[in-house]
Amino acid sequence: MNYLAHLYLAQPNADSHFGNLLGDFGGTRHVRNMPLTVKKALDNHYLVDKFTDNHAAIKDAKRYFSQQRKRFAGIAIDVVFDHFLIQHWAQFNHEPLADFKQNSYQLLNKRVPDMPSRMQQVISNMTKNDWFKEYETITGIGIALDNIAKRIRFTNNFYGAIEDIQCHYNELELLFLEFFPQLIDHVNQNAIEGSKVRSIVRHN
Repeated sequence: MNYLAHLYLAQPNADSHFGNLLGDFGGTRHVRNMPLTVKKALDNHYLVDKFTDNHAAIKDAKRYFSQQRKRFAGIAIDVVFDHFLIQHWAQFNHEPLADFKQNSYQLLNKRVPDMPSRMQQVISNMTKNDWFKEYETITGIGIALDNIAKRIRFTNNFYGAIEDIQCHYNELELLFLEFFPQLIDHVNQNAIEGSKVRSIVRHN
């Protein structure tokens, strides 16, 4: 999952926000002298990633990407699923998205001095420029994915992945709505950080 989903599945404190994103920036290499709360949050990150990687809905989603982009389909799915989380935010959280983002950015900024250098750069840019605002629109997702393609260190065909998403937007959205409640349940059943995910709204 991408950053917004990991923050949604974190606890509302700075250590949890830090640890739940640390898995994308070297993870266990950086937690030796960290508090147990950060280590548990990192474990939660890995729990989320493992469940996601092995879920049938994710495997189904990958088939909607063209052959030349399939190698990086997982990255595109992570980003577009953050988009769908934004689109359906009220279904999953009582707290308004604007308030959630502001609180999360404040919590992350408290731990910037403890982060690895690359993570410091990313989090500073994320919180300063409100990356999740970009994820609200198809155009914004396309820009985000193309920026990722530029950062890949070898020649690739990932550029333009938004074309595949636009062609199969409705199918991908249905897969997200099938998958994300199951991910929440999985995190809550394991309760690695000791508490359940906050403010879940159930629609039967």
